Amino acid sequence: MKENALVLIVILICSILFFSGCSDSIDKSDLENKIVPKQGVWGIYKLDLENEETSLIYSSSYELEGLNVDKSNKYFVFCQKIDGNDNEHREICSLNLDGSGFRRLTNNSYWDLYPVWSPDGTKIAFLSFRDDNLDIYCMDADGSNQELVFDSGFHDADIDWENGKIAFTSNSSICLINENGTSLVQITYPPKQGQWGSANLPFGDYDPRISPDGKEIIFSRLEDDESVHGNYNFFKISINGTGKTRLTNTGYSQGLTSWSYSGERIVFVVSAINDVGKYDIYMMDSDGKNYRNVTPDYFPDDFLCRSVIFSNDDSVLFFIGQWWE
Repeated sequence: MKENALVLIVILICSILFFSGCSDSIDKSDLENKIVPKQGVWGIYKLDLENEETSLIYSSSYELEGLNVDKSNKYFVFCQKIDGNDNEHREICSLNLDGSGFRRLTNNSYWDLYPVWSPDGTKIAFLSFRDDNLDIYCMDADGSNQELVFDSGFHDADIDWENGKIAFTSNSSICLINENGTSLVQITYPPKQGQWGSANLPFGDYDPRISPDGKEIIFSRLEDDESVHGNYNFFKISINGTGKTRLTNTGYSQGLTSWSYSGERIVFVVSAINDVGKYDIYMMDSDGKNYRNVTPDYFPDDFLCRSVIFSNDDSVLFFIGQWWE
C-alpha cells in the first residue's frame, strides 16, 4: 500500500509540473502573439485590463492630446492638430467610441485644447488662447454656442468638470469655480508656488481631477527640479480645500490622473523616471496603495502612452498612443 501511495504521489507531482509547464508555455505564446496595432504616428487605443488585448480605434498622422470620454461611453472628445503642426492648428474634435463619426468642433486660428465633457454629455469645456492667456470656454456638444466661461488673468489649464464644478490649474495652484464661471475658490497653496527652478514648469500644483462622488480632488505637485521633466507626487484634498493627504513619494514625472468610475482606483502616466523617458501606464488605489506599472510587457519601447482614462465599467483603459520617430 505504501509503495502504491508513493507511486501515486510521484505521478501527481509529475502531472502538476507538466501542466504548470504547459500553462507557462501557453502564457508565453499568448504574450508573443499580442501586438500593438499601428497605422499613423498617433492613435486612440483601447486596452482590455483582463486579457491585455490592445485595439486601435482611431489613427492620425497629426498630434493628438487631451482624450476624454463622456459618461455614457458613447463619445470621445480630444484635441488634434489639423492641416499643420503649429499650436494654432490645434482643434477640438469628437468621435464615436467605435472610431466612426469624426467631427471637427472648432475651426479657427486659435490654440484650442484640453476638452472635457460636461457630466450630462451635452456640453464641452475647453481651453482657448483667444486673448492674452489660455482661458476656459464652453460649447455645445456639436461645437455651437462657444462662449467664454472664465478668465483668471493667468494661463488657465488642466480643466476637469464634475458635479456642477470645474477644477483647473491657475498660477500653479488648484482652483475651483461653478460650471457657470462664478465663485472662484483657490483650493491649494503649494510651497514655492510659481517659482521657476530647473524643471520645465514652475513649482506648484497641477492636473486636478474631481472624484466621481464630487467630494475629493487628486492633483500632482512639482516638489523638486532635479530632473528637467520635474519631480512630481500625487496628493488628495477635499473639495473644500481641507484634509490634504500625500498619496505618493516617488518623485517621478507623473500626472494626468483619471479616476475609475467606482472611485477605487487611479490611472495615470509616468512620462519619465529621473531623466529617462518612459510614458508608461501606472495605476494605484485611491489611497495611494498598490502603486504599480500596468503597461503590458509586449508594448514596444518606441510606443508612448498618453492621456489614459477608464471606461465607465472600469474594465477598459482608453489612451492616446504615439509611435516615437
